Amino acid sequence: MKQLGDGVSSMPRSGIREIMDLAWSTPGTLHLEVGEPNFDTTPHVIRAAALAADSGHTKYTPNRGTPELRSAIRQKLEQRNGLLVTPEQIVVTSGATNAILLTYLALLDPGDAVLVPDPGWPNFAMAATAMGARSVGYSLVAGNDFLPDLEALDRLCRTTPRSRILVINTPSNPTGAVFGAETLNQMVRIAASNDMYVLSDECYEEILFDGEHVSPARFDDAERVVSIFSMSKTYAMTGWRLGYLAASSELAAALAKTQEIVTACASSVSQKAAEAALSGPQGLVNERQTAYRQRRDLAVRLLDSEGLLVTEPKGAFYIMANIASCGMDSYEFCRRLVEEYHVAVAPGDAFGSRSTGMVRISLAAEDSTIAEGIARLAKAAKNWS
Repeated sequence: MKQLGDGVSSMPRSGIREIMDLAWSTPGTLHLEVGEPNFDTTPHVIRAAALAADSGHTKYTPNRGTPELRSAIRQKLEQRNGLLVTPEQIVVTSGATNAILLTYLALLDPGDAVLVPDPGWPNFAMAATAMGARSVGYSLVAGNDFLPDLEALDRLCRTTPRSRILVINTPSNPTGAVFGAETLNQMVRIAASNDMYVLSDECYEEILFDGEHVSPARFDDAERVVSIFSMSKTYAMTGWRLGYLAASSELAAALAKTQEIVTACASSVSQKAAEAALSGPQGLVNERQTAYRQRRDLAVRLLDSEGLLVTEPKGAFYIMANIASCGMDSYEFCRRLVEEYHVAVAPGDAFGSRSTGMVRISLAAEDSTIAEGIARLAKAAKNWS
């Protein structure tokens, strides 16, 4: 009897989760591997969810999400992203991961190609593989602050058979790169000239240290961009599993239809929590961004002093460290780092070929944990070089 479908059988497991599981089974490990804010969800958001549950708001909602939440999202997209959309162009999802899956399901056929950033979040490629599509990496080069070579990207789009979706992620996981307006404008134009859609992952939009966040959909004249957002990072709501997307009316309708067979709808209680987060005071968002900036500066200083700094991140809450001198692949380095030094970081090889010889450090931790973790990592790198 055949046990598993070809797509899932050939899909690699997330390297981040592999190290995370090892770390959780090793008591006393410092956790710098997972991109989860160490802040708590804001009290007024929790109260809104509790009130919703107490008042019976615990049933199915429309596939697209509640009208109230989609109205709040519409206002947010206009005020903070410069995007003018109607509530009918918005679909509320069970996290941004679900929004990516819905987009792939609606747009891809087996054998189609998805162009993903390299280095890039591994789930972009994993989801494509699971449904029989192909992922093709486009290079983000460390020597250029992990920005794309636009001429090379255009050639790749033109020469990749059945190229269907171009994935853009800014601010970037794992590099912290922030793409500027002109770069994004050119990327959207490249996609359009090659008859491709754009999937824009903007989950780290509010975590910026330099420059500004620009939504690629601002340059979209042909309604090719699917803009995907998350409550997880901005509002420390990872466990609430709430994201949303904006697309053309026609595509949004297809994505809402597709959601019926995946999750039917996002959690009704989580939708009330998201409504409160978007519509309520935003002071904590700014305070946390300041905290992340301080952590970024700390990590840059410590890694630079040890000769391990790759580049200074401009956004998100990650930083890459160079461990190439150790002469081992990044998975082995990360496993040994947990077992021998009780520090967990994510292997660079999990993010693509362009981050071989690197590891990703999450800055979603206390300053003291970051400082001690980098000190142990630097000691390991010296001992293993």
